[in-house]
Amino acid sequence: MQNSPLEGRVGMAVFEYDFSKHGGLKEAITVGPKLLPKGAIVMAGIIHVKVACLGTNGTMAIQVSSSEDILAATNVSSLTLNALLDVVPVGTAATSIRCTAAGQLTCTIATTAFTAGKVAIALKYVVTD
Repeated sequence: MQNSPLEGRVGMAVFEYDFSKHGGLKEAITVGPKLLPKGAIVMAGIIHVKVACLGTNGTMAIQVSSSEDILAATNVSSLTLNALLDVVPVGTAATSIRCTAAGQLTCTIATTAFTAGKVAIALKYVVTD
């Protein structure tokens, strides 16, 4: 059986925001390392809240390339223990994100600071370059 020419070019990058490591100030927080290779096209993914995010009316938005391209600003009331959230890329060309450089994630906390939380962000990608 012949292997696909894209074999080895499909991958999964898993990032983790962790309050105990990154803090919870109202700011953009870089979550590295750069797990997405240059030319990666993020096609889909899922977010798993491993520890509930806390912070009165705080929100979290997540991006790779541009504002809220992974998760639109979401209130802590949705970031509860074991919550599973959809990402913006849903397997269509219209929602996919192309990384022009090696990519890392940015989590932006707004409205009020967080006092707890751990969130895993798994992104499925393909490199076509």
